[in-house]
Amino acid sequence: MPKRVLVAYGTKNGSTAQIADAVAAVLRKDGFTVESLPARSVAASVASYDALVVGGGLYAGRWHRDARRFLRRHRGELADRPVWLFSSGPLDASASERDIPPVSDVRRVMERLDVREHITFGGALEEGAKGFVAGMILRSGKGGDFRDFTAIETWAARIGTELAGAHGQDQKGTSD
Repeated sequence: MPKRVLVAYGTKNGSTAQIADAVAAVLRKDGFTVESLPARSVAASVASYDALVVGGGLYAGRWHRDARRFLRRHRGELADRPVWLFSSGPLDASASERDIPPVSDVRRVMERLDVREHITFGGALEEGAKGFVAGMILRSGKGGDFRDFTAIETWAARIGTELAGAHGQDQKGTSD
């Protein structure tokens, strides 16, 4: 079983960080050693991690800059490891109602890195959020918390199962 997993994220107001922390908690419970870190604070190399989960908040149809930069900076090392991606952002129930495809910059990364999976979760925008646009959204009454932590935890458990299964294949040479 891969022992070390990094959950890296790009967030503006903390909502995506909370999703990343929920993913990390599930993986820890499944027996992995997990670090959940802001993407911009990750050291020069990710070589010490066996697998990665990278998340980014969606802003105006783009993934958070820190998440994009993280993937660019580490693309060579990421090509040799299992990688999962998540986005957070819709400020409505749409992410719980249907699969939302990745935005174009995430889709390009998925093709280049052979990413295992991408999923979009609802976002959260609550009073005190930073930024002019965030303030406009809140004043228009369209803020709120649309994250589904049950769905987040279910997805994280699937990652843990896949990682544990990959270990079984590596150990036995076959899948049972």
